[in-house]
Amino acid sequence: MEVGLLFSGGKDSSLTALLLDEFFDVTLVSAHFEVTGAWKHARKTATALGYDFEEVLLDREIARTAVEQMVEDGFPRNGIQQVHRHTLETVAAMEFDAIADGTRRDDRVPSVSRAQAQSLEDRHGIDYLAPLTGIGRNAVDKMVEKTLEIESGPSEEIPKGDYEVDLRALMAELYDDETVSQVFPAHTQTRVVARR
Repeated sequence: MEVGLLFSGGKDSSLTALLLDEFFDVTLVSAHFEVTGAWKHARKTATALGYDFEEVLLDREIARTAVEQMVEDGFPRNGIQQVHRHTLETVAAMEFDAIADGTRRDDRVPSVSRAQAQSLEDRHGIDYLAPLTGIGRNAVDKMVEKTLEIESGPSEEIPKGDYEVDLRALMAELYDDETVSQVFPAHTQTRVVARR
């Protein structure tokens, strides 16, 4: 059975790939808006992990709407949620038997409710998998420490292949860098570089 896993090159989506690997043929899918080319970082990680990789171009109008929502809200949560739903819909329409993501139990965003998951499955005839939704951050970190080699640092210095990089760049283009720093809180980012 083939699963398309939403993939950023970070520890959560990489760990999810390892967990699914025993049961599925895993293809790592990096979704982007063709703003920065950041998806190439995800491809590099996919190669290091030994998985097939696909990049998917998302509707740029979704990005613009999400950026406007984030600026209006003053925080990224609702915009990121919009983009994640759009990404799941896009990948569900591809030729996979199942789709998956690396959302954890403790994630506030993105999240997929039970009703949303069932709707995806029913409308697209696929299975939706999120193996980390029952696992907290501390346990995820312990699992990652045993299986993956990572680098970490400020999000501006550790580029990953996720759509957040494109959203930040588009926000800077439509507004300015100050708006980006006001909307997106500074945080530590991780990127997987190899298996242990």
